[in-house]
Amino acid sequence: MKALVYHGPGRKSWEDVPDAQVQDPTDVVVRVDTTTICGTDLHILQGDVPAVTDGRILGHEAVGTVTEVGAAVTGFKAGDRVLVPAITRCGRCAYCTRGMPSHCQTVGGIGWIFGHLIDGTQAESVRVPYADTSLHLIPNDVTDEQAIFLADSLPTGYEVGVLAGGVRPGNTVAVVGAGAVGLSAILTTGLWGASRVIAVDSNKFRLTKAQEFGATDAVEAGPDVVEAVKAMTDGLGVDVAIEAVGYPETLRTTAALVRPGGTIANIGVHGAPVELPLEEMWIQNVTLTMGLVDTVSIPTLLTMVASGRIPAEKMGTHTFSLDQIDEAYEVFGNAAAHEALKVVIRR
Repeated sequence: MKALVYHGPGRKSWEDVPDAQVQDPTDVVVRVDTTTICGTDLHILQGDVPAVTDGRILGHEAVGTVTEVGAAVTGFKAGDRVLVPAITRCGRCAYCTRGMPSHCQTVGGIGWIFGHLIDGTQAESVRVPYADTSLHLIPNDVTDEQAIFLADSLPTGYEVGVLAGGVRPGNTVAVVGAGAVGLSAILTTGLWGASRVIAVDSNKFRLTKAQEFGATDAVEAGPDVVEAVKAMTDGLGVDVAIEAVGYPETLRTTAALVRPGGTIANIGVHGAPVELPLEEMWIQNVTLTMGLVDTVSIPTLLTMVASGRIPAEKMGTHTFSLDQIDEAYEVFGNAAAHEALKVVIRR
């Protein structure tokens, strides 16, 4: 089969690799019908994730069709259309049973294994461990283009941004970074009744999209952004400030936007140390949260997508075939120039 293989920082190749196969009784093999590229994949190619080694197939999101089933799998059969999420869970370890499969101990202490610790989904097929507790059947009225964004982006924006940030009815929220994950946070703040959602980005196209996704205000990033946001919020700042970029300067900006007693929810994947002014922050009684998505919200989000409450398909702006994956990376890696949010890569 063909797959996108990582060969060290800045190097990847669409090449022939051995076919995905069932290795353990809890495995299934899924033919990849639709996949996408995540900002984390770009971080890997920048050398920010040293656990990803030469020869690893990239990707951690897929929608596909089950083609082979291990002997212990009872919940899925060949022909099922499934969502392969970014997080794999055994369902039995201490972290899985407490609803935190992002740190599943059985799969190595981190639930994100596709394209990280095992071969990933940017391929014609993928082996999925612990299928019964990891995969999700896709309802007939949810398209591949809708479902693919439930593998990572939407749950990340919702769980690590909105839920961890403690968004509540009437809250004011700022989202710094209106890329795919930031837009996912904006799209789902309404589920918890935020009264005002302020999008902050340096890209005018993304700010326009943010308002289409539910932001009430858009502020172009610059030296006066903190003053601008505070002027919108009685001079105090927002109740919840969500960072969705992953750079030191954007996290510092996000921290400066929150009011006393508020919450800073860091979603961004950081590849460099960050200094925060704790000497100023401690007395403000602010909370800082961060983390890897658990994807436990997927069933809820699937229901919301099926009902039309969440238009997940709006995330996709460009479509490619699997053999155009290098072009897809070029577009996604230069998203501002191409006015791209997420790319849809189809078989």
